[in-house]
Amino acid sequence: MRLQGKTTLVTGAASGFGKGIAETYVREGAKVAIVDLNEEGAKAVAAELGDAAIAIKCDVSKADDVQAAVEATVKAFGSLDIVVNNAGWTNPNRPLMETDEATFRKIYDINVLSIFHMTKTCVPVWRAQGGGVMINVGSTAGIRPRPGLTWYNSSKGAVNLMTRSLAVELAPDRIRVNGIAPVMGATGLLEQFMGVPDTPENRAKFIATIPMGRLSEPRDIANASLYLASDEADFITGVILEVDGGRTI
Repeated sequence: MRLQGKTTLVTGAASGFGKGIAETYVREGAKVAIVDLNEEGAKAVAAELGDAAIAIKCDVSKADDVQAAVEATVKAFGSLDIVVNNAGWTNPNRPLMETDEATFRKIYDINVLSIFHMTKTCVPVWRAQGGGVMINVGSTAGIRPRPGLTWYNSSKGAVNLMTRSLAVELAPDRIRVNGIAPVMGATGLLEQFMGVPDTPENRAKFIATIPMGRLSEPRDIANASLYLASDEADFITGVILEVDGGRTI
């Protein structure tokens, strides 16, 4: 098992990509904290995964919540080796002038500020332990943006660059920081990304822009996250791994 003995924390893990990552991590021998604002959903996932998982309610945009989640994970597992910043949010796909300031701030609070909070909380832990791994789930939107999602696109561009900058600055501390850039997937945010109802016809229009002919699935992101978290990737840092079926080519 590729993560045997590792302790992990995954945000936004009550559903979608985060749930898939948590399931894969447990299957590969890790203990995982299921961190989500949806407490009941987090508890349900943790119950499915058994003794290797705990559920923690957390608003990732709040520094105190993030610190409490990290402390609870360390208390439960004795250490924290790997953090996956997966929680995310978007405005509905629409002309950029139709997005108000409150929505813009929410996008940045969840997609960008959350990584700031996690970094400030985890780096002291990892320096004391002698190393750690952070994986940030960005998006192809931060590389090849779609119209109608300008503010979301820009937040994921920030995630991508932040990831690379963190990797350079934290490398001397044996802290690896990598990113994953998924193409659109069948998650709870799909209709917001599309800006139209989730019908087979509308899906087909978006799938037509992906050379490999399908949306991303949780297993795709989970498998990429497994590799980046594992010791097999111990010389890999600052990478934005595009899991996109060729979308960004």
